[in-house]
Amino acid sequence: MKQLPIIQVLPDLKNILSSTRAAVLIAEPGAGKTTGTPPAFLDEPWMAGKSILMLEPRRLAARSAATYMASCLGESVGQTVGYRMRNDTKVGKNTRIVVVTEGVLTRMLQSDPSLGDVGLVIFDEFHERSLHADLGLALALEAQAVLRDDLRILIMSATLDSDRVSAMLGEAPVVDCPGRTYPVETIYVPTTGNLLIEKTAAAAVKRALVEQPGDVLVFLPGEREIRRTQSELEHGNLPDGIVLRPLYGQLPQAMQDSAVAPSINGERKVVLATSIAETSLTIEGVRTVIDTGLRRTQVFSPRTGMPSLTTVPVSKASADQRRGRAGRTAPGVCYRLWSQEEHNRLSDDNVPEIMETDLAQLVLELALWGVRDPAALSWLDAPPAAPYAQGTALLSQLGALDAGGAITPHGRSMAAL
Repeated sequence: MKQLPIIQVLPDLKNILSSTRAAVLIAEPGAGKTTGTPPAFLDEPWMAGKSILMLEPRRLAARSAATYMASCLGESVGQTVGYRMRNDTKVGKNTRIVVVTEGVLTRMLQSDPSLGDVGLVIFDEFHERSLHADLGLALALEAQAVLRDDLRILIMSATLDSDRVSAMLGEAPVVDCPGRTYPVETIYVPTTGNLLIEKTAAAAVKRALVEQPGDVLVFLPGEREIRRTQSELEHGNLPDGIVLRPLYGQLPQAMQDSAVAPSINGERKVVLATSIAETSLTIEGVRTVIDTGLRRTQVFSPRTGMPSLTTVPVSKASADQRRGRAGRTAPGVCYRLWSQEEHNRLSDDNVPEIMETDLAQLVLELALWGVRDPAALSWLDAPPAAPYAQGTALLSQLGALDAGGAITPHGRSMAAL
């Protein structure tokens, strides 16, 4: 922990949060922000008798971060450091750092808007801009303004428009931290449009195993492509000692842990992953990244009134995050399965989920909070009017909202469920 770059900026961050209520930390990959920042605040005077909540966008990252922080303290998870996520909680009576996933933070705020025993809320990897992260921040900011003027909020990210976030937080101070990454060579491998993704990915894996040392991390858009690529490789006469490890959100915990763990007995590991491996995780041994340049996202269709999963190109920011996975522990190589010209045409950032997903859930949560007009809260990107109105109409039809837009007992049951 002492060698992590984050150690250099923690004194500044402590000084800022001792006198202000919000801050932004921009820390490059490898800085150690996720596991190095929360423990540093435990002994601050304003944290006396209070705990820290840290929001992680993914379950695997939340569990890994809690486990690592606990090990640095010489403890097991559930003592000083614990976590809460759906159907999996490890906290104890002495737990002071709780890593939570996004839906859990929303529920905690709804059940206790003042977050009475919490001194600091950390939003990690905020650049991912999930709906629950935006909602959680909006609710936390109102709780801070109305109920808890002593509550601190810290936004952390490697890639984020710090000026916009700072302005939203009332011109909160921004702290920059260098990372600790090794050089990564980028190789563009354009593919023809008529080849199936599993075939191009499998061909790139075989090439990388010949040309590069170490383990390989392959980014694919979803579980379906992972299974097909795995099958393609299993029938492709791989060299001896190669093990294939899938990694996606619905995979059992033991299999996720196996994908992240270091290789053993001289084996070389090929991890076939979704965007779950893009941030907050260091997969030991990875020296090569193969990026298909695709991600799967949920997009709301006003025409059908339903959301659907859509495969779209990644942004430049996501591509850079993925590329950086190859340089976490040693110099590496990233094979991008597209051309330099195609890369230049990518958008700079992913579209925030709040701008393209079904907003019925957001409408329901705000109604439970007591808000009918989202403009009453602070947003980095305000919910679009048309999808918000459509979500309101749907909830009214379902009996979750009354004629005035207030939540009904049935709506409260829906939110609880």
